[in-house]
Amino acid sequence: MTPDTTEPTAVESTQVAVDRPDASKVQRRLGISFWGAIGWIFLVSAAALLAPWLPITDPDEIGAGPRIGGPSWDNWFGTDPNGRDMFSRTIWGARVSLMVGFVSIVLGFLIGGLVGVVSGYLRGTTDRILSFIIFVMLSFPSLVLFLLIISIVGQGLWVVSLTLSVLVVPSVARLGRAITIAFAEREFVAAARLLGATNRRVMVREILPNVLIPMSALLLLGLGVTIVAEGGLAYLNLSVAEGFSWGKMINLGAAPRTLRLAPWVAFFPIGAMFLTVLSLNWAGDRLRQHFDIRELGIGSR
Repeated sequence: MTPDTTEPTAVESTQVAVDRPDASKVQRRLGISFWGAIGWIFLVSAAALLAPWLPITDPDEIGAGPRIGGPSWDNWFGTDPNGRDMFSRTIWGARVSLMVGFVSIVLGFLIGGLVGVVSGYLRGTTDRILSFIIFVMLSFPSLVLFLLIISIVGQGLWVVSLTLSVLVVPSVARLGRAITIAFAEREFVAAARLLGATNRRVMVREILPNVLIPMSALLLLGLGVTIVAEGGLAYLNLSVAEGFSWGKMINLGAAPRTLRLAPWVAFFPIGAMFLTVLSLNWAGDRLRQHFDIRELGIGSR
């Protein structure tokens, strides 16, 4: 007998496809690690926001505990050489670090995203001018630009935040331009043009919603970068002059004698920054994968 080589019917193929688990749906699940990262971000943000009302020691109170005291029941993160409680200082330090990171990345995404959408959609002379400005900003040394601005204006909270946002704008603008160019040739954009929609209406109604999806997924990644940038600048005494952040705490705990006798003064702020940035990077990367898979799924229908 000859083997049966008949092709499966359309009904049988459909039945196989129905019985087969949808791999894309499985991949779209964000997973418990994503929600764990979001939980840590929420916990740190809530503690920083509610720090004035939390039942913790005044972070500037000298002698709140023994000088260079190790972690204990009374002082969970130990104390620094002045006897200040490191647990309360770590919570209060998050206020400046998260505020600078959030303000700078949001402003950078708003301005850079707008420039990228306009440049990528209008093209022509507008694109060449905006692209030249972006390339100039990317070519200028970031640290030199930062030093130039704070030396003229000062080291206030809003000055540091705005300066970091200026450094974020060119990278975000290039990303927004690339995404806009990819969507500008889609059928729904061409249909809107044929119906007589103006450029402004097409950018706001058609392009912008599609650009926001991948850009918002990268917002968490950018927030982690700005927090690390602020910490590095604070370590160099170039960040916010008033108050203290995680970077400034690390700088104070990095003195050789303090690092030898009380390593927790530097390592607890380092740990808080590390876990926060790791959570932001992990959650942002998972969201990016989630949105990429969803877009592929729509395109394959």
